[in-house]
Amino acid sequence: MRTARGMKLAAVLAVGALALTACGNTEDNSSTSTDKNAVKVGLAYDIGGRGDKSFNDSAAMGLDKAKKDLNVTAEEVSPNSAGTDRADKLKGLVDGGYNPVIAVGFKYADDLKKVAEANPKTNFAIVDDSSITAPNVANIVFAEEQGSYLVGVAAALKSKAKHVGFIGGVKGDLIGKFDAGFAAGVKSVDPAIKIEVQYLTSPPDFSGFASPAKGKVAAKGMIDSGADVIYHAAGGSGSGVFDAVVEARKAGKADTWAIGVDQDQYLTATPDQQKVILTSMVKRVDVGVYDFIKKFKDGDKPNGPQVNDLKSGGIDYATSGDYLNDIKDKIDAAKQDIIDGKVTVPTKPGA
Repeated sequence: MRTARGMKLAAVLAVGALALTACGNTEDNSSTSTDKNAVKVGLAYDIGGRGDKSFNDSAAMGLDKAKKDLNVTAEEVSPNSAGTDRADKLKGLVDGGYNPVIAVGFKYADDLKKVAEANPKTNFAIVDDSSITAPNVANIVFAEEQGSYLVGVAAALKSKAKHVGFIGGVKGDLIGKFDAGFAAGVKSVDPAIKIEVQYLTSPPDFSGFASPAKGKVAAKGMIDSGADVIYHAAGGSGSGVFDAVVEARKAGKADTWAIGVDQDQYLTATPDQQKVILTSMVKRVDVGVYDFIKKFKDGDKPNGPQVNDLKSGGIDYATSGDYLNDIKDKIDAAKQDIIDGKVTVPTKPGA
């Protein structure tokens, strides 16, 4: 049985041990938290956030790679479904001490410009916008028209009906680049091929990037009018395009195809959808986001246009499913012509 004196001595020793342990832990924590290269990245997605299997998910892949390879920490936010709180999301990241802050999508432009001007010590990047020119803003931009040209070549070579379609999410200059490149690629193979074009919405309605139902209705209409290859540049609405083509196949239209966008959408599609995804125009948003973070981590402060194209590997086309094996040599020849400067792809529809 322990005496009162013994119990008192044990308590004193225990308190002393705890104090020593606490001191030791404090010293250890301070030594691990003084990494001068520690980077806290703030990333603001477009409407829908992670899980769209397209534009946002491509940005997420770049962030995930940076977290793994560069040992950065990150905070991810998404705007509400109407996109009315974009400025608040950016301000929240700045106030949280995140630097750099990356905005995914051109719709952040107006808000990011104001937030960047108010916070000159924070570095920002915006994907798909080149309108902001500021010393603390980098513009991660892509030659989408080049990749769209290549899938246009593929569509023309695969179309038996000589009738193809393009579905854009929201009408504007950015998606116009996809439209223009696709049409140019189709016409380079056969100027007589019919091209149907439909945009799901126009500003200020940006729901065209996140409405599979709208995508499905548009694709079904094109298929009913005779199109057998449909390329979408509509973000999350593209899943509806795929579903429309799946249903067309089941109804007996065996030669109907869809073309994906932003990432290799075959890899994230359902088994039924995989059977109808001819290719995808691969826009390496992941590469653009990762490269920006790496430069910042390495001590650089990138600003201005950071251009990603066929030559840099920031743009390409997908071959998953092996549906292009019989025409791949022709697509690659077109790709090389663009890289070599023999072909300049238009960026505006009708050009």
